[in-house]
Amino acid sequence: MDRNPSPPLTGRDKEEKEEVAGGDCIGSTVYSKHWLFGVLSGLIQIVSPENTKSNSDDEEQQTELDEEMENEICRVWDMSMDEDVALFLQEFNAPDIFMGVLAKSKCPRLREICVGILGNMACFQEICVSISSDKNLGQVLLHCLYDSDPPTLLETSRLLLTCLSQAEVASVWVERIREHPAIYDSICFIMSSSTNVDLLVKVGEVVDKLFDLDEKLMLEWVRNGGTQPLDQPQEESEEQPVFRLVPCVLEAAKQVRSENPEWLDVYMHILQLLTTVDDGIQAIVDLPLIDSLIRVLQNMEQCQKKPENSAESNTEETKKTDLTQDDFHLKILKDILCEFLSNIFQALTKETVAQGVKEGQLSKQKCSSAFQNLLPFYSPVVEDFIKILREVDKALADDLEKSFPSLKVQT
Repeated sequence: MDRNPSPPLTGRDKEEKEEVAGGDCIGSTVYSKHWLFGVLSGLIQIVSPENTKSNSDDEEQQTELDEEMENEICRVWDMSMDEDVALFLQEFNAPDIFMGVLAKSKCPRLREICVGILGNMACFQEICVSISSDKNLGQVLLHCLYDSDPPTLLETSRLLLTCLSQAEVASVWVERIREHPAIYDSICFIMSSSTNVDLLVKVGEVVDKLFDLDEKLMLEWVRNGGTQPLDQPQEESEEQPVFRLVPCVLEAAKQVRSENPEWLDVYMHILQLLTTVDDGIQAIVDLPLIDSLIRVLQNMEQCQKKPENSAESNTEETKKTDLTQDDFHLKILKDILCEFLSNIFQALTKETVAQGVKEGQLSKQKCSSAFQNLLPFYSPVVEDFIKILREVDKALADDLEKSFPSLKVQT
């Protein structure tokens, strides 16, 4: 479960301890009920009808949050990580207040904080079930996925991932998402255009979780974003569906890789899941992708070969621990990449292989790199590929067999 990093507390702890000394505290905490009521009442005032009327004079002010109010509500955000506080907020119907803010407020910062508080509250099972069972709140939260503010999108994605990770309510959210095809467009837009890596990773985790939970939804998204019913045969369409999902996933993976290759595993796992269905394989199998996967494997090999030349002084034990952790993450990523690449190799046709040899994506060097990583665990896949390659370029197939004697391909 994700808990949101919160802004630091402002300097009023001493005063609050004095206030709560007389029994005003929430549960076993030192937080004041009276103070919290005041903050929530302030939120109600912000979204009250007389304060939400739009006109040219106050429209700009509606997009900004008063500094004092921001500090106060950020403290609530921090406090909501405590279960006693979260339960108290639930009893006080705070989710309804936050829903009002999300439905009416034009202030990005305020919207971000309110979703963040709900995300913290949803980490507790009882509250998560309550939030998830509120249909109106669910609609408002899903609508936040259409927001243009990256921090709000990040908090919304965290909240969704938390709910999708709760077995009791996961199916409720999957069904709601299925009922809103525009969510697909919004997620694709984020993956294809955002440069916020934290957001890309979290959105990727949401998509990965959705696909893992529901293969039907995955098929709908692969088939033109869910606009084509699954019971409609593919051949009935005059034109082949436009597979937009995979290019968006690849664009997000490219952006994530530039920041930290270890975060790539979520997008590689999405692609791996797509290869478990025929439509997913059709959407994925293209030569530039094969070329990219092989180059990533080559880069990983180089990373593992590089000696550690850190100028910082660390103990030998710390260095060994860091290396072990790095190797662990790289192994997970490598395993995902190899399974993904093997699935693609199985789907290659003679025509595609011929094109790949001609264009250089399936050169001797790149095939060798692929085999080096795929063998011995995927020997049958490599052997089948060699059989196809022999029909296209016998000399290249012979060279590769000589380089990998373990391959015993029947001619």
